[in-house]
Amino acid sequence: MDIKGLEADKLECRLYVGNLDFRMSESDVIKMFSPFGKITAEDFLWHTRGPKRGEPRGYAFVQYTTKEEAQLAKEKMNGKLICGRPMVVHLASERSSLGSSSSHRAVKDKKLAGGSGAKSQYTDTAAKIAAIKNKLKSLEDGGCSTKKPRLNPDNLTEIREQSHKKF
Repeated sequence: MDIKGLEADKLECRLYVGNLDFRMSESDVIKMFSPFGKITAEDFLWHTRGPKRGEPRGYAFVQYTTKEEAQLAKEKMNGKLICGRPMVVHLASERSSLGSSSSHRAVKDKKLAGGSGAKSQYTDTAAKIAAIKNKLKSLEDGGCSTKKPRLNPDNLTEIREQSHKKF
């Protein structure tokens, strides 16, 4: 087998994992994907320059020993809501074949599968609404929210008075 053949086989075992919440870590990604098979490599990408230096980019690559494991993980994890965000999971080799617009590709794929454009647009809208509802529910339940509650101006004077009493 030539070198290109080996690289192609490797790419079939490698997954792109995108739309990750920025609070997720490498270990979180490994924990989520390890039930589907043996992970041989994981690349969690970080910003290396600019104002976001040291922060996660929001995507990673996970490599399995076999393409069957990668395919299973792709089927189970693609679209799964994590912290209110639908994860995007596909084979790394598919990344270069994506069109300029992923939503255009989704409509095209649904039309090829026998669905009408109007029906797929409704389905996409329904999926977005469901994702927003899940996000709101997780925020209400105190899920992944990092926002601090807003302070009422009346509470600020009480807090100032209490802090001055301490000294």
